[in-house]
Amino acid sequence: MKKYRRDPAAVQSDILRRPYTRVFPLFLLPMFASFCIGFIWPFLQGLFLSFTKFKTTSKWTWVGLDNYVKAFADESFRYSFGYTALYAVVSVILINVLAFAVAYALTQKIKGANLFRTVFFMPNLIGGIVLGYIWSMIFDGVLGAYGESILTNSTWGFWGLIVLMCWQQIGYMMIIYIAGLQAVPEDMLEAARIDGANGWQTLIKVTIPNVIPSITICMFLSLTNGFKLFDQNLALTGGLPYIINPDGTAVHTTEMLALNIYNTFYGQNVNSRGTAQAKAVLFFILVAAIGLFQLTSTRKKEVQQ
Repeated sequence: MKKYRRDPAAVQSDILRRPYTRVFPLFLLPMFASFCIGFIWPFLQGLFLSFTKFKTTSKWTWVGLDNYVKAFADESFRYSFGYTALYAVVSVILINVLAFAVAYALTQKIKGANLFRTVFFMPNLIGGIVLGYIWSMIFDGVLGAYGESILTNSTWGFWGLIVLMCWQQIGYMMIIYIAGLQAVPEDMLEAARIDGANGWQTLIKVTIPNVIPSITICMFLSLTNGFKLFDQNLALTGGLPYIINPDGTAVHTTEMLALNIYNTFYGQNVNSRGTAQAKAVLFFILVAAIGLFQLTSTRKKEVQQ
């Protein structure tokens, strides 16, 4: 029977690799511990508190599903859910269409492309609270000339949030789309031109199918960011204006889900903190489910391509 001798270089590589494989778990341990302390434990504690009535985390009373019943019965929560869903759909479409258009234009070898990339990306470096106050002054300055205010008209508040989010997120998504566009094989584009395809046909049949991975990432980020929006909403409108129901409860017409949970938890009624925690759990499940559904559906298109 013929014996095969291993390559000496491979043997030496295995010998050098063994000490690292033995201590590799030690390098993962600090990160895993940080993840458990910073995410897993707070999440489990919050999940537990959603079934209790509490003022502080150490003083609680078990109430079962009562908090979830109150959350679903809260009209302001249901309104915020619909408002957030509408906002997420509109913002996802506008952000991705505009970001792709800008990225496509900046990959056409125009002069000053690097400068334009920097300018478009810069708003993403500014914090949401700062952006909210800046755009609040801009909108009130413009609308004030017509006797309007972003805080007294829910329609202006909605489109104000859309403009703010687009201005902040388009530059970030643009960078991802540029990376995807630059990865499109040049021979495929050349073959399309030889076959007589015009610019629009090349874009639809060649370019877009090859940037599906970038579209997947940008869709996921913009969708989850739309549902999680908080600081911009707080700074720009604060949920205003509001309407008073016949039963005396108030519904803030520009209040999104994250801000609704915040106002419920830190409102005047300290006994509603359990309800706010139940809303937070439902909010987490909603965002996770929508994000996974969108990611799975777009991943299928990648496989088909």
